[in-house]
This record gives sequence, C-alpha cells and structure tokens, in this order.
Amino acid sequence: MLVTNDFPPRQGGIQSFVHGMATRLPVEHLVVYCSTSPGAAAFDAEQPFPVVRARTSMLLPTPGAARAAARVAVEHDCDAVWFGAAAPLGLLAAGLKRRTAIRRAVALTHGHEVGWAKLPVARTALRRIARGCDVVTYLAEYSRARLAPAIDALTSLEQLTFGVDTGEFSPTVDRAAIRRRFGLGDRPVIGCVSRLVPRKGQDSLVEALPLVRERVPDAALLLVGGGPYEKALRRRIAAAGMGDHVVLTGPVPGSELPACYAAMDVFAMPCRTRRRGLDVEGLGVVYLEAAATGLPVIAGDSGGAPDTVRHGETGFVVDGRDIPALADRLSTVLGDRELAARMGAAGRDWMCRAWTWPTVAERLAKLLSP
Repeated sequence: MLVTNDFPPRQGGIQSFVHGMATRLPVEHLVVYCSTSPGAAAFDAEQPFPVVRARTSMLLPTPGAARAAARVAVEHDCDAVWFGAAAPLGLLAAGLKRRTAIRRAVALTHGHEVGWAKLPVARTALRRIARGCDVVTYLAEYSRARLAPAIDALTSLEQLTFGVDTGEFSPTVDRAAIRRRFGLGDRPVIGCVSRLVPRKGQDSLVEALPLVRERVPDAALLLVGGGPYEKALRRRIAAAGMGDHVVLTGPVPGSELPACYAAMDVFAMPCRTRRRGLDVEGLGVVYLEAAATGLPVIAGDSGGAPDTVRHGETGFVVDGRDIPALADRLSTVLGDRELAARMGAAGRDWMCRAWTWPTVAERLAKLLSP
C-alpha cells in the first residue's frame, strides 16, 4: 500500500517521483491511499491500480486517517506499506503494523525532512517515524548526513533517488509548437520548469537575464509552472525592463512538459537553501528530465541538487545568489553551441545509464521485501 499526499493530478517533483515509482512496481499488488485534488476522479480512472482518496486535500496522521488506512490495508490484504513522504504520514506506520497484516514499512524522504531533523519538536516526530519504519530513504549524501544524527540508530537509512523516463523526455521531442505558442521563434532560450516559489531561484534568472543579453542579445527566459511567487516575479520582470523577454506559462499539463523542455536551449534552476537550512532542495527531478531531453543543466548548490549535475561535463553548479556567476554560466552555454551540444549529450547518456525508472523501481521493490 502506498500512503501519500503527493500524488497526481496534483503537480510537483515529489508527485512525479511517487507516481512514476508506483506505475513501475507490480501494479496488480498495489493500492494507493491518498488525499484528493481537482481532477482526481478522471485521473484515478486511468490508473492500473485502485486509488482510494480521503475527503481532504491534506491527509494528516490523525486517528481517523489511521483507521481509514488500516481498512484499506485489510481490504486489499497488504503486507507492506510505503509512504510517499516520511513526514508526517510515516507516523502511521507503527499503528498499521499493529492493526493489519503489514510487516514492512518504507518511508521516502525529500527535502522537508531535513528541516524536521533540525527542529526539536519535529525531530522528535521524525524519530517516531523512524522507529515505526524498517527503512527510511534519502536522496543524496547531503540529506543522509543531516538525517543520520537524528535517526540512524533507529532504522535503516538507504538511498533511493528519482528516476526519469528517457523515452518520454528525449532530444527527439518536437520543440516547434511550444516555441510558436509563446512567440519564442528562433531565440536562444533559457528555461526553468518548477513551481514558482522563492527557493527555486526564478528571481535570480530574471536578475541575470539583462547581463546575459549583453553577451547574447536575443536571449529569452521561459518559466514553466505556477505558484505563489508569480506576482512578485512579474514585478521583478517589469522593474528589470524584461517584459518582452520573459514568458511565464502558468501551470501546464504534465503531458506538455517534454515539449516545454524541448523548447529550451539550456535548463537552469538556481535553487538556494533558505530559512537557515529549513527550506532546502532535496534533489530536483526537473534536472533529470532536462538532462534526458539533451539539455545542458545549470543547478543551484542547495541540498542534493548538485548530485544531478556533473560539473563541467553535463552542466554547471552555481551559487543561486551569485547573479554575475549565474549570468556568466548561462551566457557561456548559450553562446557556445558545441559546448551546449556536448554537455547535453553527456547528460542524456548519464540519464540513460544511471537514472532510469527500472533501476530505481527495482531498488524500491527490494526495500519493500521482507
């Protein structure tokens, strides 16, 4: 049984990770218990496994949720559970083991659990989660180093990274339709796919664009996604005089994401750690999708994001707050087609060898086995 708040049609990197993993496990033995979101009924009808939705947009580890999860586990004869995000729903693990035939619990961590490990009350809850789970996973060495002091003695810490569909995200995807839709023509395009939130660094891209355009005069910026930071970004764009050179698409369907990546010449998400380490990038599936598309990738130095780039080979890792350095890396890649092609090809090759879904799903299946 998969228990999660992070599940489509709600969009996001964790949602993509969890759903991608679910569809690559033996689906005849899987049931999903999750929160609801707009469009859920139509989405669920297309899945190869049953999806049971709680009548809430945020599933919390309450007694009611515990009883409901137990009913689903008993009805579907579940013997293992995995939590799409360890915090907070991993708190249900110990009760599920007491009430049902579940004997194995695995909880995935992303970025926010690293923040939990730093705060006294949240740290106590994270330790309860670890006691109830047989395995807690981490994305990158950055995460492991920060989780281990809190929970290493209480459970098994194992690495489990994102996977990427190298068939869906590919250099062969047509870029023309997206470029026509947003009036990009043949311009050199810097692109970012992400929720519009401060940590992701879209504002740094806006600030860097005038500097980039000094070296690459026709450069444009394509920001794919929606979020609470949109109004602030629009104000920054206007203040920088970049209104004719920045496109904000708003939310786009997941089916259009491969074409959005294909419309770019370089992918950049200069994420940065915020709130004294409480707001940190876990890994960043968008970097993997961009690399699989054959793009050079520029990543911020927050959390596990640097693990998605081979610096100088598949792209660059930058300080997301260093605007001149960011602009220099962007200009270098946009202005050197041979370098961009070489980095894109190296990234694509790396994704196909080390980051495919079958490799990742096999790892999770082993972790779930008694």
